[in-house]
Amino acid sequence: MVDLTTFVPDAPGHLVAINGTDPRHGPWEHVAFVPSPLPVLPPDLSARTYRAVADSRAALAALDSTARRLPNPRIFRRPALQAEAQSTSALEGTYAPLSEVLTADEERPPNADLREVLNYVRMADAAFGWIEEGRPLNVSMLEELQAVLVRGTHGESRESGSLRGHQVVIGRRKDAPPDALPIHAARFVPSPPGLDLRANLQDLLDWMADKRVLQEIDPVVAAALAHYQFETLHPFHDGNGRIGRLLIVAHLLTQEVLLEPTLAVSPWFEARRSEYYDHLLAVSTTGAWDAFVRFFATGLESSANTTHERMKALVDAQESMKERIRHSTLRADTAHALVDFAISRSAFTVRAVEKSLGISYGRANGLVGQLVQLGVLAPLGAPSGSFGRRFYAPEAFAVLVNWQ
Repeated sequence: MVDLTTFVPDAPGHLVAINGTDPRHGPWEHVAFVPSPLPVLPPDLSARTYRAVADSRAALAALDSTARRLPNPRIFRRPALQAEAQSTSALEGTYAPLSEVLTADEERPPNADLREVLNYVRMADAAFGWIEEGRPLNVSMLEELQAVLVRGTHGESRESGSLRGHQVVIGRRKDAPPDALPIHAARFVPSPPGLDLRANLQDLLDWMADKRVLQEIDPVVAAALAHYQFETLHPFHDGNGRIGRLLIVAHLLTQEVLLEPTLAVSPWFEARRSEYYDHLLAVSTTGAWDAFVRFFATGLESSANTTHERMKALVDAQESMKERIRHSTLRADTAHALVDFAISRSAFTVRAVEKSLGISYGRANGLVGQLVQLGVLAPLGAPSGSFGRRFYAPEAFAVLVNWQ
């Protein structure tokens, strides 16, 4: 059973009675934790935590400043999403090497794990596109994103694309007997399903857009609080962690802390997985906002610094490749556009170049071949003469594969 003594009176929520029936063990009774609505004012935070928040804001500002100075910062979006997809999926137990994620055929992923990782990229593309259109997030939109995330994976079920209709549990206590029911052995039992869950999720999304909150709470602190709330509600049968971490970047975008969704937050949290989950649980049981917000802000600072360094390294690789072109006899403008495309798409076909650059297939094929001769591009996998052959930029790939 969940240790009820760990939930202190100041915990930001309350316990509710739940019950059900197990096919093997019959009826059961337990309790679930329902978080209280988030406050309009920030929680009490220490000076140490506010320093961490300030450091986080400075790192995010430096990243954003660099992005705003670039002629086309959008080309760095997809590489960042691929790195985030790999790590955020690893946090949920789905592992695929980043090199395979970067080079996978998105239309025909070779295995289920890669399909699941690439689904995250599709989901994030959709979410960030909606934000750019100025559409406010609502529950139906999150349901649509969740359907994209689990499509064609082991997580797909009749509940895909809708809030969960059954009780779920998170983790397993180390002291739980081997034969204990999952509900009794759980480390944490989130909100029960039903109309209240849907209403509480919509309340969270409304809170994230509330002008009073935006005036009173620093965006980094607000992102931390919103992340906790989403993970604690645990509204879907699968994909909660990945959607929750996506919402971190989404919130920073809507508050114009970031221009482009180039921030990859999950590599840092993945490296501290146990501590991450411990902090989330401690907020529920003891209201330990201060430690969690400090941990969260430190993660954003480190993630922003890492992303910033990778972005600068990609800019250097981009300039190096274009310098080779300038010293050749190639027509620079189209060749430079292909370099930009090769950074935004780490593996691609000639047909994709034709479509992206708006040139004929023959010209695209010739241009790719010329950049291969210059050493700017290289064939990937299949023999260079085969139909559907794919290419990549080795100099950019070397930066991307070490993103984490």
